[in-house]
Amino acid sequence: MALESAWFKSSYSNDTGGACVEIAHLTNHVGIRDSKNKIGPALVVPAAAWTSFVGLMRSGDVDSGSAEHSTN
Repeated sequence: MALESAWFKSSYSNDTGGACVEIAHLTNHVGIRDSKNKIGPALVVPAAAWTSFVGLMRSGDVDSGSAEHSTN
């Protein structure tokens, strides 16, 4: 399978031009990219890390607390 045909958007994404990501399941890894910049860089993580991340997001057990950002 060609890598370009492997990319897909989440079923939670819509076509209104919002912030969407696409993923591609690769051998032992997952590619993640901006759906609006298909020729831009992609983040590639181990498949196990992606599975853990998705599981954490689905559980809702995420502390979204406020992070302080320095402007210096």
